[in-house]
Amino acid sequence: MPLLLLLPLVVLVLVALWLLLLPISLWARYAAGRARRRAQHWVIRGNAWLLAFSVPVFLLSAWVISRWMDAALRDALLGLLLGILAGITSLWLTRFERDAKGLIYTPNRWLVLAMTTLVALRIAAGFWMAWRQATGGAVDALADWIEAGGWTGVAGIFLGYALAYTWGLRARLLRESPDSTLPANPRKR
Repeated sequence: MPLLLLLPLVVLVLVALWLLLLPISLWARYAAGRARRRAQHWVIRGNAWLLAFSVPVFLLSAWVISRWMDAALRDALLGLLLGILAGITSLWLTRFERDAKGLIYTPNRWLVLAMTTLVALRIAAGFWMAWRQATGGAVDALADWIEAGGWTGVAGIFLGYALAYTWGLRARLLRESPDSTLPANPRKR
C-alpha cells in the first residue's frame, strides 16, 4: 500500500524535472541547430527522401482530421507553404564553405532562433490550452484557431521548413560535387 502512495509523488517529481529541464532542452536545440557541420551525402539524401515520404502522410492525416476539425487540411497546407518559404530563406542565408573533405555549412542563427521560438510557443500554447480546459476558461480567437486545426498548421511549418532546407541542401551538394554522389560508370576507361 505505501508503494501505491509513492506513485503520484514519482509522477509529480518527473513532471517537475521535465519542466526544469525544458529551457535547457530548448537552448540545446538552438545551439545544435546553428552549429557548423559537414554535409554528409548519404544523411542528406536519406533525410530528403524520408521527408518527401512524410508530406503525403501528413496531408492524408490532416485530411482525416478535417472530419473533426474543419480547418485542419487548410491550416496544414498553409503551414506547409510557410515552412517551405522559411526553408528556402534559411537555405539562402546559410553560409557554405568548402575544404579538402567536402562541403561545410552553418545555418543562419536568426532563422534557427525563430524555429526554436516556435517550438517554445507551441509548448506554451499546449500548457495554456490545458490550463484553459482544466479551469473552464472563456473561449477566445486563439483557442478557436488552435482547436479548429491550428496544430496541423504549426506541424506543417516544421515539416515544410525541413523539406525545403534538406532538398535545397541536397541540390547544392549535387551541383558542387556530382561525381561523388553518382555511381561510377564501369564502361568508362
